[in-house]
Amino acid sequence: MDEHIKALLNSLGIDTWLNESRLGWLLNDTLIGVIGIVLSALILYYIGRLALDYGIRQAVRSTGKHRSWHRKDLQKREDTLVSLFRNIWRIFIIAYIAGAILSGVFNIDLSPLFASAGILGVALGFGAQSLVKDFLSGVFIIAENQYRVGDVVDIEGAGGTVERIGIRSTVLRDAEGSVHYLPNGMVQHVINKTMGYSVSRFSISLDPATDITKATDIINKVGNALFEEEAWKQKIINPPQFDFIGDISGVAIELYISGKTQPSDQWAVTAEMRRRLHTEFEAADIKLSTLVLPTTLGSRKK
Repeated sequence: MDEHIKALLNSLGIDTWLNESRLGWLLNDTLIGVIGIVLSALILYYIGRLALDYGIRQAVRSTGKHRSWHRKDLQKREDTLVSLFRNIWRIFIIAYIAGAILSGVFNIDLSPLFASAGILGVALGFGAQSLVKDFLSGVFIIAENQYRVGDVVDIEGAGGTVERIGIRSTVLRDAEGSVHYLPNGMVQHVINKTMGYSVSRFSISLDPATDITKATDIINKVGNALFEEEAWKQKIINPPQFDFIGDISGVAIELYISGKTQPSDQWAVTAEMRRRLHTEFEAADIKLSTLVLPTTLGSRKK
């Protein structure tokens, strides 16, 4: 490899230019060997990354057809697996470069290192049990598809969007922009808010003198109209409709609205429904309550 590189530099006249510029030391055999290994490894890395990306995406799409996954679910699954295998491939290439330089350029015998790998592995197993636990937990999280990159989740008191799932930890970014690093081994309970489908569910508090039938008719009409619009049709599975009556008091009556949406679209649908309902209630002279009642949704029995 060194002779080929030297011949190429000589044919291009680069060696002469380097010598005239007092940079002839760049033609050192050791340096050329290192450059050759690094360049070949980089080419291998990018070719392998393209092959991994293509293979993973094709495999996920093929699997998704049999499981009726939504487009967003497929994209999240693809991004998660691609990110994970890219990291593994990057580690492999770095290890290859280090090994090739040590053995091929500096003629260091690596066989004693491989011979002691078993003993080293046992020592690491006892000394780094938490790392092993994090790694195995990460494997099961991905294999069981508990959450993916892009999902909105609550994990052990931390909530936010999954930015990365590594072989050791999961990275979340919350609504305030703060980043949470969670070791995979501590993940015991996950609430995934964007798996398969989401639900737009919210309440409105109206004046107790409100005609409930009139109010629910308006709610259902607005929900159906929103569902029929092309811009929202791709986001809504079942249109938001009147669900049930919550607390009733002398100052307010609570109405709950719910509808099924595509993953991650529940917040946009809820905001648009609230905006339209406010306009429609004003036009129909339906007054909102001046007192906000405590929510009772969590205590409702299914």
